[in-house]
Amino acid sequence: MTFATIVALAASEAEHHGNVQAETFIFGVIAFVVFMALGLVTMSYRNVANRHSHKAEAYAKAHPVDQAQAGHGHH
Repeated sequence: MTFATIVALAASEAEHHGNVQAETFIFGVIAFVVFMALGLVTMSYRNVANRHSHKAEAYAKAHPVDQAQAGHGHH
């Protein structure tokens, strides 16, 4: 047997006739679950600033000088 014959026989044995969509469906399910979990984490941070508005107001009253310097470093 030549090398080419061995490779051809190995390739024909490794050939698979299945439903590729059914075999790879789990990858889509895993991706969907991961994206849903990340979306849940993202949504859990929604409206966090308003939950602690009383703390922000108390800080603003206690530190009135800092309000003039508020911003992102722009004067």
